[in-house]
Amino acid sequence: MKKLIKNGTVVTATDTYKAEILIEEGKISAIGQNLPSQGAEIVDAKGCFVFPGGIDPHTHLDMPFGGTITKDDFETGTVAAAFGGTTTIIDFCLTNKGVPLKDSIQAWHDKSKGKAVIDYGFHLMIGEMNESVLEQLQSVINDEGITSFKVFMAYKNVLQADDETLFRTLVAAKELGALVMIHGENGDVIDYLTKKALAEGKTDPIYHALTRPPEVEGEATGRAATLTGLAGSQLYVVHVSCADAVEKITEARNKGFDVWGETCPQYLVLDQTYLERPNFEGAKYVWSPPLREKWNQDVLWNALKTGQLQTIGSDQCSFDFNGQKELGRGDFTKIPNGGPIIEDRLSILFSEGVKKGRISLHQFVDITSTRVAKLFGLFPKKGTIAVGADADIVIFEPNIKRTISAETHHMAVDYSAFEGMEVTGEPVSVLVRGEFVIKDKAFVGNPGSGQYVKRAKYGSELSSDQDEKLTI
Repeated sequence: MKKLIKNGTVVTATDTYKAEILIEEGKISAIGQNLPSQGAEIVDAKGCFVFPGGIDPHTHLDMPFGGTITKDDFETGTVAAAFGGTTTIIDFCLTNKGVPLKDSIQAWHDKSKGKAVIDYGFHLMIGEMNESVLEQLQSVINDEGITSFKVFMAYKNVLQADDETLFRTLVAAKELGALVMIHGENGDVIDYLTKKALAEGKTDPIYHALTRPPEVEGEATGRAATLTGLAGSQLYVVHVSCADAVEKITEARNKGFDVWGETCPQYLVLDQTYLERPNFEGAKYVWSPPLREKWNQDVLWNALKTGQLQTIGSDQCSFDFNGQKELGRGDFTKIPNGGPIIEDRLSILFSEGVKKGRISLHQFVDITSTRVAKLFGLFPKKGTIAVGADADIVIFEPNIKRTISAETHHMAVDYSAFEGMEVTGEPVSVLVRGEFVIKDKAFVGNPGSGQYVKRAKYGSELSSDQDEKLTI
């Protein structure tokens, strides 16, 4: 059925204007005034912003970690994402050495099939680089539309890759048109500091942060950026948490290196003291990189404002406090790393960013949607409101206040990382390809309605800051 959104204020990464939006066959077919309404469902967006659907570039749904599995799968995780204004996610597909990449990708297709209520794609982990892997990457890009590869520089003896693997991945990505992502922490140093802390009887959750100091994030980020410059390739640094990493990204960009940075809501509003909470409550806030001293928040906000960081992901990786986080009682290294963030990503950035004057409304749209779409080969199909684009739309009430709580969130996990935090601004209705998933704050979607999205190569669309330099 056709839909006509009326009376709203359309906001993109560059423009704000009053207009009607006509939706037909899942696409935006017209934008203007007094559009024909015959046969269309009228959607009244009075008093609301009309944003392009949020794109979360960093999620871990139904993922094994530390002897357990994340609590949110592709159904509960995408329902929560939709309530939060996200219409597309890109989830991380883990691989195992010696196993064909297509087998790992199929495992992720099996996890998501029949469950997702919003659209989704995959990043692919690279844990080894050899001729066999190189031969497989072309088909990964061409057949699966997976155009981003993640290399872990941390989690020694589990996920961590060596520098040769990282460098060879960067070289391959340059040739193939893929974007390399890194988890930037020095896993070897962390391994040493962790063993030392345990030997000294330091087992509480706070030592998760103290054994992963900001210097190890800054060092790894700088090393990866240097290798990117050497390879003439492209790099995306996930979950930047501290000034040390921001400094290295800024240095690389000032040198002309093709380096991008992502932060997450938790690093913008929470700090290291949360890991000191008594009765093992600090375990709720164990993720990697860890929360930092509070002063880092101002650095991160400024980096978003000035464009040294360009996106915000959730790093959704939820584990129940009871029965899962508790696996680490008496040994912080056994606490599953991750938190429930996916639902509150847009609200926190809008409330703490736009409402408090830290970023502009256009920056908010760019950070949560447009820039992600450009970097990861989804633009202009997604990430903007334009004729011909997918009708992924968020109708957002900018002045409503709500209190974040586990009692009211839609994730499957038993706690909220932002419990008791008041935010201003909330999605009212969310459409994916022209169909309501959330309507008047109620879930009306269907598991399995989300589609897998094949993505274009890095730089093949308007996917970098060169987009204004096209000539006709």
